[in-house]
Amino acid sequence: MTDRLMDGLVVLDIASFIAAPVATTILADFGADVIKVEAPGGDGFRALHAGPGMPDTEDRDFAWMCDNRSKRGLCLDLASDGGQEILRRLIAKADVLVTNFPMPVRRKLKLMYEDVAHLNDRLIYASLTAYGEEGPESERTGFDSTALYARTGMMDMMRAPGAAPVRSLPGMGDHPTGTALFGAIMTGLYRREKTGKGSHVSTSLVANGMWMNGFFGQAALLGADVQLRPHRDDAPNAMANHYCAKDGRWFILAVLNEAKQAPLLFQAMGRPDLADDPRFADQAARRENSLVLTKVMDGIFALHDWAYWKERLDAVGVTYGQVAKMEDLSSDAQLKHAGAVVPAAADFGGDWAVGTPVLVRDEAKRPPAAAPAVGEHNAEILADLGYSASQIQQFVAAGVLK
Repeated sequence: MTDRLMDGLVVLDIASFIAAPVATTILADFGADVIKVEAPGGDGFRALHAGPGMPDTEDRDFAWMCDNRSKRGLCLDLASDGGQEILRRLIAKADVLVTNFPMPVRRKLKLMYEDVAHLNDRLIYASLTAYGEEGPESERTGFDSTALYARTGMMDMMRAPGAAPVRSLPGMGDHPTGTALFGAIMTGLYRREKTGKGSHVSTSLVANGMWMNGFFGQAALLGADVQLRPHRDDAPNAMANHYCAKDGRWFILAVLNEAKQAPLLFQAMGRPDLADDPRFADQAARRENSLVLTKVMDGIFALHDWAYWKERLDAVGVTYGQVAKMEDLSSDAQLKHAGAVVPAAADFGGDWAVGTPVLVRDEAKRPPAAAPAVGEHNAEILADLGYSASQIQQFVAAGVLK
């Protein structure tokens, strides 16, 4: 059996949609024993994949597979006396407890930091909220679309003038927020190594949204009038714009070192003469004539398919990005080289899985394994806590375990 970096680390995932379970998934990938605690009936997260507009993967719950893989499942009625007893034993054994339950629910279930810290003075209590833990909106519920994307100005800024705000993709902000929570947990564990004591660590969707929108957010804090970015037809810089090839495939240029790369770009386009055109001969001229240059480049790029342009741009070393379509991802070899797509374990439900984005050289991560069924590991987990088979059956009979 392969040793993993976080073998022996016990993590309680008492959380739901979406960022908090993301953090524990990264821990699980590195070998932590993550116990996914669900209420009777199962986590509502399990229904996400069946929502309106979601991809049809037949009976495979892609969202649950992605963010709850490689965990053990415990279905426990935390509102019952027996559930509270089991919870206290779990906390006494755990290294990390992760929750994103709303504060009223935490108080009801005795899951506030003050409720659990005395049970284990080495516990890292990791809290995820929508709007932070202080202030008049600290108990407001929210998702990444509302707290991270809409509240922080990104939803407004990610549109052309006159267009409606653009909706976010499901989980788009939750995954980076979960990675931030993972970072907070690791910081807490590092502090424990120095002090011997556990701690309360946290992050929020709104804080991560501000950090994601940090440049324009900082400008706004300095009093700047931050304007919507113009439509690509009106972009002020033709060297950093989207273009469409003959076959309808879009790509974006990112030519920042224009003194060096603009002539190379014009060469790749088969129009080295553009570098001598007074309208485009230097950066200042290209900025002044950006709309004209964009139209010229539109006409040139429309002459050939994307494969032709990719080869020519690669040949001169110009920075670009293909606007990939979802159907491109499974055949993109570089995603696998980068660890962004990884081979899955045999029981996962598919050959490949989305990789968590933290890599440590010489530390192999666990191949993503099946996400747990509701209560799949009830007996196993309670036996680890020292309960006998007859005691476990009593909990089942009392409705504490489901």
